[in-house]
Amino acid sequence: MLPRSFSILHTFALSAGMALTLLSCSGSYALGQIQTTPTAPTRIAVPLSDPTRPEMQLRLDVDRDPLPSPDIEAVVPSISPTPLAPAVAGEIRKRKDGVYTMHEDVDEVLLICAVVDEKGRLVTDLSRGDWRVWEDDVPQITTSFLHQDQPVSLGILIDNSGSMLDKRAAVNAAALNLLKASNPLDSTFIVNFSDRSFLDQGFTSDIAALDRGLSRFDSKGTTAMYDAVAVSADELANHGKLPKQVLLVITDGADNASRIDLEQAIRRVQKLGGPVVYTIGLLFDSEKGEAKRARLELQKLSDETGGIAYFPRTLQDVDPIAVEVARDIRDQYTLGYRSSNAASLGGFRVVHVEAVAPKHGKMIVRTRKGYYPSKPAPHLQQSAREVQP
Repeated sequence: MLPRSFSILHTFALSAGMALTLLSCSGSYALGQIQTTPTAPTRIAVPLSDPTRPEMQLRLDVDRDPLPSPDIEAVVPSISPTPLAPAVAGEIRKRKDGVYTMHEDVDEVLLICAVVDEKGRLVTDLSRGDWRVWEDDVPQITTSFLHQDQPVSLGILIDNSGSMLDKRAAVNAAALNLLKASNPLDSTFIVNFSDRSFLDQGFTSDIAALDRGLSRFDSKGTTAMYDAVAVSADELANHGKLPKQVLLVITDGADNASRIDLEQAIRRVQKLGGPVVYTIGLLFDSEKGEAKRARLELQKLSDETGGIAYFPRTLQDVDPIAVEVARDIRDQYTLGYRSSNAASLGGFRVVHVEAVAPKHGKMIVRTRKGYYPSKPAPHLQQSAREVQP
């Protein structure tokens, strides 16, 4: 005869076993019910560079909370400055990656200059003593000088309106050749614009990723070029990690959809430190009146910012022009000076620059026409797609 305590334990064990069996059965039944119930798919954040990601365009022209956008912000370790001892304004240092850098004082005005002779050939052998700078007709003393193939923060803006449909293949090929002819350390973003602007590739040095960004177009709608220039200048100011900054705009007609005008777009560029703006106007098949207006606007946009406006006669001319732009960008001078005018005075400052070297005769200097005194825009405040012009 078993002890009474063992009988109680045996009964408890049998009861527990039966309970577990019932729970198992009910659990299986419940699990079966859950598995047969359809669930909503989960959206997973994928980096922009992932080629398996659906081609979803990001708007640049809508208000959002002024927060950094990690899906757009790109880190380029290969061009991050090497820590150095404190430097003085104008001092040139060589980093471990072989790139020379010029220390910039917050009160120093930097001018990116290109020089050509009377025949339009680039002049590439000028020294610091060959330059003269005036601000509001007052001579200025240069505090820094650099002539080197410096990497740039570059924005490529391509018209995505309906009239560009038959031109995009050639334009994309030319833009890709420009990238291949540029400094490999350049950091570039791609904007396709029509009545809205879309950041289809954030800052990167990856040619394959930039090629995918160029391919994300759907030509339709109207042309809001001024808006695209303004928000792209913001993108450079807020996320460009390199002090030398350039925008390249390719369009086939006059602006007809922007909320701001040309003067406002130029002023936005100038207030943000003035990236150089190159433009390519594909106006050869535009209506005569529109072509004339577009030519004047593109010329002014480039003239005011120190760039060049190109007007190819055929689509086949775009590719050599793109390569010429890359060469021009890589062979520029950087001048710095501390303004004799107090920054607190505000207002627009008119800048005039001359290069004087008898062996070259008369030379033409391209640089921005002026600037608004202000401190450099802080990085990572907001992305271009978060700002309305």
